[in-house]
Parts: sequence; structure tokens; C-alpha cells
Amino acid sequence: MHSIASTTAAGSGHPTSCLSAAELVAALFFYHMRYDPKNPQYHNNDRFILSKGHAAPLLYAAWAEAGFIPPSELLNLRKLTSDLEGHPTPRLPFVDVATGSLGQGLSAGVGMALCARLDNLDYRVYVLLGDGECAEGAVWEAVAMAGRLKLSNLIAIVDVNRLGQSEATAVGHNIEVYQKRFEAFGWRTELIDGHDLEEILEVLDAAGLGDQPLAIIAKTIKGAGVSFLADKDGWHGKPLSKEEAERAIAELQPKACSAEGITIPEPNRLPPPRKYCSSLLSARFL
Repeated sequence: MHSIASTTAAGSGHPTSCLSAAELVAALFFYHMRYDPKNPQYHNNDRFILSKGHAAPLLYAAWAEAGFIPPSELLNLRKLTSDLEGHPTPRLPFVDVATGSLGQGLSAGVGMALCARLDNLDYRVYVLLGDGECAEGAVWEAVAMAGRLKLSNLIAIVDVNRLGQSEATAVGHNIEVYQKRFEAFGWRTELIDGHDLEEILEVLDAAGLGDQPLAIIAKTIKGAGVSFLADKDGWHGKPLSKEEAERAIAELQPKACSAEGITIPEPNRLPPPRKYCSSLLSARFL
């Protein structure tokens, strides 16, 4: 609902791309990830990378529900006077990676997960990818590296909503194809309904087990929850009119609930690392 309202106010944005991942992000931010919502830069917070950066309004909505952004600020999306840009940028304290260009988020996630190992920290790194961006070769280079390094603290979540920018993706809703690809590089995989919160949470509870990175491949619907948007072509990157937004929010309202009163899991209070892991990475890999 926040994503629809903010993109309608801006007159631009990607509301349907936000709707396909809404349950995934809600499960992460309000039931599973360990972080301090008042201190997004705490060194042992779990990391979240929105690799499908065009769904930025969804990220901003999560932080508003977590209490870090006033909800009223969401209506300033994409204004020159606001830091809430159309894609996430590190000028925001809860954004570590600029993800305007697709296909790069998982590579950054590999680096962050490796840093946790080198710094003896126990945070996990969650990367939300779109299925369209999985056509990028850099995604699979990152998958290969993570599998080789056995980064069990890295979790990739693929939002398989079937529809790309201008047409259906090559794989569509055949999520078993993604499963086979990740497993070929040494990942553990789980296939889920990306709109079933109980199923999402059950799979997330198994994150970090064993010595393999985890790929959660979620079958979703672009524009989910809104009858005239769900699984429809022609809505990518298209904001709703005021009247359409009112209609969409009215459909979503009966199932909506606030995050107020929900206790977000605390990160472990570990001492900060003595050295930046980037210097260790340079010595080891460059």
C-alpha cells in the first residue's frame, strides 16, 4: 500500500514490481532478519541488498514500518528535495549498495558475506533478485564464487514473477530451471510460493544451516493482490492514477496490518572488527 501511494504521488516508479515481493520483504524485515532498526549501520546487523533496485519503494516502505522513516516522507519519493530516489543509493544509512543497474547485487552480497567470515561476525546477507535480472552473466559469476567459497551466510531470494520490462521472461514460472542452475554451482535450494508467509518463514528458519549458500526461489505474481494488475502485461514501471491507486489500496486494505508492536530480532552484540575486511580481501585475492 505504501508502494502504491508513493509511486502514484511521484507519478513514476514500479508498483507492480513491489507487489510481487511484498510478502518476502515483510517476512525478512519483521520476523526473521536480526538488525537494530534505530541503527542501520550497526556492524553486526544482517544485511539486505535489493538487487532489483527498481522496487525501491518497497524497501522504503519496510524501513518506514520499522520506524526509521516517517511514513509521510514516502510521498516525497523521487523529489529533488528527498533522499528517497527511484533506486536505492548509499546516501541512505540503510543502503550499502547502489542497485540502479540490475545484475550486480549478488556480487556485492558475496563480498559482504565473505567479510563477515573474515571479521568473525555472524551476520547474514540477504539478496533479493528479480527473475529478469537473472539473465545477467554477473549473477551467475557471483553464484559460482559463493558456491566455491561455501558462503553459508549468504541467502539469495529470487522473485520469479514471470514478467520482465516489456515481455515475459525466457523461463517464465518454471522455477525448477533456476533450482537446477543454483544447485549446479553448489547451492542449497528451496522452492516456495512467494505469497505464502508461513511457507516463507519456514524456509527462512533453515537459513545458515550446513556449509552451502541458500537460494530461495519464490514463485510470485507481478502486481499480486490487486485484481486489475496481477499477472498483467503492460504495467512494468507504470504508476497508477489517483483513482486506480484508491481502488488498488481498497483491495489490499482488508488483509493489511501494521508492524507496530512487532519485535524485530536483535543482532548479536559482538565487538567490531579491528581491521576492515577490504584490506584482507585485497591481500588475498588481488
